[in-house]
Amino acid sequence: MRIPVSWLAEHLELPEDTTAEALAEAFVRIGLEVEDVAHLSSVRGPLVVGRVAEIEELTEFKKPIRHCRVEVGEDSDGARVLQEIICGASNFREGDLVVVALPGTVLPGGFEIGERKTYGRMSRGMICSAKELGIGEDHDGILVLPSGSADPGDDAVEQVGLDDSVIELAITPDRGYCFSVRGLARELSNALDVPFGDPGTRPVPADEQPSRTVRIDDPSACSRFVLRRVTGVDPTAPTPWWMRRRLALAGIRSISLAVDVTNYVMLELGQPLHAWDTSKLSGDIVVRRAKAGEKLTTLDDVERVLDPDDVVICDDSGPVSLAGVMGGATTEIGDETHDVLLEAANWDPASIARTIRRHKLPSEAGKRFERSVDPLVAPQATELAAQLLVRYGEGTIAQGRTDVGEPTTPAPVTMPLALPDRIAGVNYERGVTARRLTQIGCRIEVGTSDEGVGLVTATPPSWRPDLTQPADLVEEVLRLEGYHTIPSVLPAAPPGRGLTPAQRRHRSISRALAAEGYVEVLPFPFTGPDVLDGLGIGEDDPRRRTLKLLNALESDRSDLTTTVLTGLLEALQRNVSRGRRDLALFHIGQVVLPAEQQPEVPAVGVSGRPSDVELEALHTAIPAQPTHVGAVLAGQREHAGWWGPGRDATWADAVQAARRVAAVAGVELTVTAGDLAPWHPGRCAQFKVGDTVVGHAGELHPKVVDALGLPKRTCAMELDLDALPLTDHRPAPVISAYPPVLLDIALVVDAQVPSAELIDVVRSGAGELLEDVRLFDSYAGEQLGAGKKSLALALRFRAPDRTLKQDEATEARDAAVAAAEKRFGAALRA
Repeated sequence: MRIPVSWLAEHLELPEDTTAEALAEAFVRIGLEVEDVAHLSSVRGPLVVGRVAEIEELTEFKKPIRHCRVEVGEDSDGARVLQEIICGASNFREGDLVVVALPGTVLPGGFEIGERKTYGRMSRGMICSAKELGIGEDHDGILVLPSGSADPGDDAVEQVGLDDSVIELAITPDRGYCFSVRGLARELSNALDVPFGDPGTRPVPADEQPSRTVRIDDPSACSRFVLRRVTGVDPTAPTPWWMRRRLALAGIRSISLAVDVTNYVMLELGQPLHAWDTSKLSGDIVVRRAKAGEKLTTLDDVERVLDPDDVVICDDSGPVSLAGVMGGATTEIGDETHDVLLEAANWDPASIARTIRRHKLPSEAGKRFERSVDPLVAPQATELAAQLLVRYGEGTIAQGRTDVGEPTTPAPVTMPLALPDRIAGVNYERGVTARRLTQIGCRIEVGTSDEGVGLVTATPPSWRPDLTQPADLVEEVLRLEGYHTIPSVLPAAPPGRGLTPAQRRHRSISRALAAEGYVEVLPFPFTGPDVLDGLGIGEDDPRRRTLKLLNALESDRSDLTTTVLTGLLEALQRNVSRGRRDLALFHIGQVVLPAEQQPEVPAVGVSGRPSDVELEALHTAIPAQPTHVGAVLAGQREHAGWWGPGRDATWADAVQAARRVAAVAGVELTVTAGDLAPWHPGRCAQFKVGDTVVGHAGELHPKVVDALGLPKRTCAMELDLDALPLTDHRPAPVISAYPPVLLDIALVVDAQVPSAELIDVVRSGAGELLEDVRLFDSYAGEQLGAGKKSLALALRFRAPDRTLKQDEATEARDAAVAAAEKRFGAALRA
């Protein structure tokens, strides 16, 4: 909101040396945000008042051009000084007072005025508009001063008000009472401790008969409706300069006297008004909700289809105004309007806010109504507007005033007198709480509780519906006393116990995967049914049970994810679409796994601490949120170069990533064949710890790869970290002083025998002397026969306390072969 300093000062007894910067600082001190302080005195040079003496119309040009002779003062002999000026505006006539920038004047923006020949005439100066002077946005016409307000040659800076300043504030939604001069002046009064004259307490004539019948069908939408009629208004009467100037500085364009008066009263008191052409209204006025399918043409000449939630004002013809937002075109004030009906109402803020957004009709009135308006100021607002129309429009206030409805006012709030001191940690002076609450308009009653504690009961003023609890009153006291008075004490950091075992494991796994060449990504934890469809996850899969977000960022990603693969594959997809084909990504994050019968979250109030039963119900309603680690690979795992050919990522790399995670966690994984979407059924490994399945890895199903547009044979891995037991695993290298014995074996087994199971049998059969076993070759061919394969294993034997003999290693090897033969029918290949 933009507001001139002179307008604020009109309602305050400020010291003469008070600057705009001092007022801005005071606003900031009490919690208002100041966006800008603009000084209007940016004009340099001779700016004077001139009287138009002669006008010559130059008709030989395509656009209207006038050659004017303007009186700009007297010379030393007392003779009139006339200045030749070319002007393209036509809204002034001979005898009008205008603002003239003489040669040498520099207008806002660095525009310097000089003498020049144009349109075949000399122009020595410029007749200025409000925009050219920096006091408004109206550039359509010349600024014409009231007749008799000044003499030619007078300094125009003071006459126009260029010695003023404008403060621009960003008013937050909870401070609707600050959308007026009345509210801002009161705030400055509190901040500076200076007297304040409330313009909202103007006397209103005693009870009068209603001027027009009004019926409110929906009291929840409209709590008060006030009408005041002014007859005999001169529709050609100009808006006084002082009012046009204030409106311009506040960012509102002057339209006509009736409209300007309603805008001026809105800025002054915070109560939006609407002016009707009384002759265009028929019958009684009814305030109701719109009917489905009803239409209304608003003042912007747009026909709008109304919603049953919209509040409308109707006469016998139907809706004539979209309440609190914009009037209807059929009752608009026009050039022939002599009979004006002024309306001030109090609307439901939520209804107005919904209507504004539904019809995309933001307005200055709607901005105030959706933030709440003082319900008791409506009669004063209509009375002030009526008096202004009488004073400047030569109208007459008709007998009678309509005032229907029952405005609601805030309820009293009781709190301990010392509560602000306790909250702020400051011992304020005695009486501060009562004084500050009185300043903001509260009625105060001080008493004592049965326990002897001092209490204060504050009845908030009608313009502060936001004061509903003790915390609100405390905030007002602290705000007006100054937030800078509250000490800032940095609490001492208690000694911690360091990272938890789970946190240490998390970091170790991240470092290990990064060392293996994986890049960590942080995808959004949201998904949708279409994403799960793309992964081939069936309807009966537990991962289909998701929790929906109430306010989703994206409509197609409204569920909390049940697998980290959704985000990882989306990141992979995005990188591939940008030309990156060789990728290895990983992510460690939580997933949400609701139970099949997930309990509903109970509603718990905020008036006090939840009971133990409520806390237990809340904890029960929280779904399982285990931490998963996932990795995806695409393209080449090893690039080609002078060192040799490259190698594509395979399912074995995904399995190895899982083994690496398990090794860092100090856990041994049992690897078996698996079958789970989105993996390829024949190239999927299942990981177990004991009898618990903790994850899967392998190559993605070709249909999934095609659906997501990924490189062929893209691989992925996902492990449930919370399912891995936490061990005190502190890996350290084991260094032996004794040499190993290296032996290789090749075992021929059925093609269906998993290599992992064969390795386990070999390891258990060889006994304690076997230090390591590694599969280094797999072969299938005609020499072996149909359905057979050969698995070559490298065995490393070592004794911890002596040099191992070749015979001992051979005996252990033979025991391993025998165990494989017994378990799988394996034969030692020659």
